[in-house]
Amino acid sequence: MSFGGQAPTIIVLKEGTDTSQGKPQIVSNINACLAVQATIKSTLGPYGGDLLMVDQNGRQTITNDGATVMKLLDIVHPAARILVDIARSQDAEVGDGTTSVVVLAGEILKEVKEHVEQGVSSQIIIKGLRKASAMAVNKIKEIAVDTEEGNRRETLSKLAATAMTSKLIKRNTEFFTKMVVDAVLSLDQEDLNEKLIGVKKIPGGSLTESLFVNGVAFKKTFSYAGFEQQPKSFVKPKIVCLNVELELKAEKDNAEVRVEEVSEYQAIVDAEWQIIYRKLEALHQTGAKVVLSKLPIGDLATQYFADRDIFCAGRVASEDMERVVQATGAVVQSTCSDMLHEHLGVCGRFEERQIGGERFNFFEDCPEAKTCTLVLRGGAEQFIAEVERSLHDAIMIVKRAIRNRTIVGGGGATEMELSAYLHRFADDKVNHKQQAVIKSFAKALEIIPRQLCDNAGFDATDILNRLRVEHRRGNTWAGVDFDNEGVADMMERFVWEPALVKINALQAATEASCLILGVDETIHNEESAQPQAPGKPLPPGAAQRALRGRGRGMPRR
Repeated sequence: MSFGGQAPTIIVLKEGTDTSQGKPQIVSNINACLAVQATIKSTLGPYGGDLLMVDQNGRQTITNDGATVMKLLDIVHPAARILVDIARSQDAEVGDGTTSVVVLAGEILKEVKEHVEQGVSSQIIIKGLRKASAMAVNKIKEIAVDTEEGNRRETLSKLAATAMTSKLIKRNTEFFTKMVVDAVLSLDQEDLNEKLIGVKKIPGGSLTESLFVNGVAFKKTFSYAGFEQQPKSFVKPKIVCLNVELELKAEKDNAEVRVEEVSEYQAIVDAEWQIIYRKLEALHQTGAKVVLSKLPIGDLATQYFADRDIFCAGRVASEDMERVVQATGAVVQSTCSDMLHEHLGVCGRFEERQIGGERFNFFEDCPEAKTCTLVLRGGAEQFIAEVERSLHDAIMIVKRAIRNRTIVGGGGATEMELSAYLHRFADDKVNHKQQAVIKSFAKALEIIPRQLCDNAGFDATDILNRLRVEHRRGNTWAGVDFDNEGVADMMERFVWEPALVKINALQAATEASCLILGVDETIHNEESAQPQAPGKPLPPGAAQRALRGRGRGMPRR
């Protein structure tokens, strides 16, 4: 077949498919990321603002935590969603620096945007960015200060305090710093599982009424009649942890027995009572004074324990039970028989007491304690939720600092030192093609101190000029001085951050930028968003009948 010397047009994609490619697509992706960066950068630093976010259900969240903001933003642009992923990974890996990583990634893209518009190959830009990032990471490792020698607790306190300076609780930094360091040091130092730090939020009171419990505290569970007669305080009690339902109705409902005489029925009822009494008697024989169960403890068992001065609580949450086990040394039992002494736990003191409008069970002075509980007080629920997020960031920072003992200066000092280093390197040792890319990366690093100044209301241009001069003179840790609106040595001011936070942020921001620059075509098929099975459309009313499950069957013969 002849086509008149021309190749036939071959249609591969469905009609209605949107395709964008080439330089305009890369620029479009960059602009989408810059829009996200513009939303979040005002929250950076000790004078960063908070965002009030309202979801489609009307639920309000007040926060300046980068990971939370990125999670709540309803971002639909596929390239911009990459920034959500790097914020999430930064939060999971080190717990802090989530805002910085998004701001830095956006600024890198902004600086290289000019090269893209001038027609420079994306691969040349990507190669230059990766080279600059690798050099910056090596420079951080070179200048980082090892804290192996010195007061370990003091170092951790300084790091926690720096993490809190940009949070809602910065005015109570000293109070919460001790709480955070105590919490992390109470964990198993080999494992450092932050999930074993329980956080309980009780509206009301002031922030300074928050408590650190070296053990476990959880809200009083649902209780039956007779609970009021149980003692609420013990010294060195034995503790039983169960996964057993101590309720009579369970024995009735879970069996079916056919009988012919009333006496046989009475024998079955008596057997049911004997079964539960046998369980309760076995628990009493252990000598335990506190009985906890993940499953319900009914009114019969509650009254039985009250008569014998035993405290009981059913429907205990799994996470609370796990922390009780960690703290007291108990072993969760699935049966009440054959219980040995080593299956029981013990704590120095058990007490149920009132906090605000709630009653809480406290297990304190636990010999096996590898867990703790933070009881947070405050005004509005949104406020307490933000306090919890702030403490989570500080806890993660302290945890990483225990495993990675190197620190660097905050306040933009590290970024300015890296920027000065990369500028010198680009001028001396890089060919023309990649020189401009590395210099763009170096300039992008200055966004951190610049944004810190902008959010604080300082003259960013003046302070950055002074910082450049200080770093040329060899003052490695010169950063933004928020107290005097100037420049100061961050190490002397104890503005410290784990080196791991900076390294992870640089690597994540660079990889995200390279990924976005490497995408030069987007295919978006609107029709494929709601796929339909091939064939004829269903007759009217068929879908409703299928949902009701009342379709008409075959006629009887």
